[in-house]
Amino acid sequence: MKVLIVFDTKHGNTQKVAELIADGIKSAERNEIKVLNVKDVDLNEEQTYDLVVIGSPNHVGSHIKSIKKFINNLPSANLKFDSFAVFDTYMGNDFEKVVKKMERQLDEKIPNSTKTFPGLSIKVGGMKGPIVEEDLVKCKEYGTKLAKKE
Repeated sequence: MKVLIVFDTKHGNTQKVAELIADGIKSAERNEIKVLNVKDVDLNEEQTYDLVVIGSPNHVGSHIKSIKKFINNLPSANLKFDSFAVFDTYMGNDFEKVVKKMERQLDEKIPNSTKTFPGLSIKVGGMKGPIVEEDLVKCKEYGTKLAKKE
């Protein structure tokens, strides 16, 4: 399975989640994984993936502008994929709020793609983190589930 994990991060927490999900996906054999900050993704380059995983910090109840723009540009991009999954990092009680918004946006923009699993919300202990201890294990488990689903 060929997987692209795209994220943006302000304090490094969302990147850490992306890397832990990648570790989980790597636990299954024959997976090729790229983990890239959204700023480093070239949508003009022809690329095909089995799965694209997109992550964003929760910013005032929504995903951040760079991720919104990335998803909005997917229909005209040379990046092709069959299925997707999303994740977010959040504080307080905004659990799953952003993942649901990203899933809706992807369903609208890329109607022929399939959501592999419901999104993953990972709690951070404050504006700069860190990720709360009990959520760290969920990241790798999510990656393992994604690897087995494909």
